Amino acid sequence: MIKIALASLLVCLMAAGSGALADEPVSFKGKSVTMIVGSAPGGGTDTAGRLLANFLHKYLPGEPNLIVQNMPGAGGISSVNFFVHQTKPDGLTVLMGSESTIDPIIFRSSTNVQYDPKMLELVGGIGRGGSVIFTHKKDRPRLLDKSKPPLIIGNVGPVPREAIQPALWGIEYLGWNARWVAGYHGTNDVLLAFDRGEVDVSSTGNLFEVKDRMKELFIITQTGMYRAGKIVGSDAFGDAPLFPDMIAGKIKTPAAQKAFDYWVALNSADKWLALPPGTPAPLLAAYRKSFQDASKDPEFTAQGSKISEGFTPISAADFGSLIDTLVSTPPEAIDYTKALMKKQGLSAP
Repeated sequence: MIKIALASLLVCLMAAGSGALADEPVSFKGKSVTMIVGSAPGGGTDTAGRLLANFLHKYLPGEPNLIVQNMPGAGGISSVNFFVHQTKPDGLTVLMGSESTIDPIIFRSSTNVQYDPKMLELVGGIGRGGSVIFTHKKDRPRLLDKSKPPLIIGNVGPVPREAIQPALWGIEYLGWNARWVAGYHGTNDVLLAFDRGEVDVSSTGNLFEVKDRMKELFIITQTGMYRAGKIVGSDAFGDAPLFPDMIAGKIKTPAAQKAFDYWVALNSADKWLALPPGTPAPLLAAYRKSFQDASKDPEFTAQGSKISEGFTPISAADFGSLIDTLVSTPPEAIDYTKALMKKQGLSAP
C-alpha cells in the first residue's frame, strides 16, 4: 500500500511539473537564433531575411541575437533539405526561403528534393506587390501585329520566373507577337540586354529599377499582388491592366485553368519564413506573434518598401493556403504549363 501511495504521489508530482513547464512563457533571453537564408548574400531573399531578422530580434520574447547564415545551392533546395532533416525544432533555427523551393515544377522534377513543402512550420511570408511586364513605347505596335518581327522576351534560366510567366499565356491566349530568349544569369542582365536592344520585353517588381526609362516604356500588364486572399492591383503600377483580368474568359479547359491557378499562387508566394517540422506549438505561436507585431511596425513596412514596391507581409494562414494550392496542383496542370513552354521554344524540366 505504501509503494502504491508513493507511486501515485510521484505521478502527481510529475504531472504538476509538466503542467508548470507547459505554462512557462517562452523566452529567448540570452540565446542566439540562426536564420538560414537559402541564397547568396545581396539577393531579394537575403535582403528580406536580414530586414526581418532585425525585427524578430525586437519582437521575440527576450530579444535574442539573430545571426544570418547564407546557404546557397541548387536554387535554395539544399538549404531546405538541410533545414528539414538536420536542425532541431527548438526555436533556435529558422529558414528564410523563396517561392522557387515550393514550386511544383521544380520540387517534383528535381531528384535533390528531400522534403514536402507542407512539412514546414510557417511563421509568415512576404509578398512584393506583384510585377510589371514592359516594352519600349516604339515597340508597342508590334505586340499584336504578327506581320511584324516578334518582340524578344529576355528570360533568366530555362523556366520563366513568375514575374514574366504571364507572357506564356499572353502568347497562347492573347495573340502576343513575341518569342523567348533564355539563358540570362539574372534580372540585371536582362535589363542590360533590354537597354542594349538585345531584348524587347522584360519585367520588374521595382519600378525604381527603370525610373530613368519610364518616359520610353509601355507597361503591358501587371501581375497583381495577394491581399486578404484576393489578387489586386498595386498602386505603384497605376492603371496598368491586371493580367488575371486580361485573361479572364479565355481559358477553356480544366487543366489550363488549374495551370493558371498554379501561376497565380506562385506569383503571390514570394518569400517565406519557417521553423523546422515538429516545432512545439508554444514556440511556433511566439514566432507567429512576433511576425504579426513586426508586420504592424511602421518602420518595418517603411524599410520593406525600399526593398520592393508593394512590400506586403502575409500571415502564416494565408501563406499556407498558397502552399496548399501549389502542392495540390495536379500533374496534368504542370504538364500543361511545361507544354506551353516547349511549344514556345523553352526547355522545361
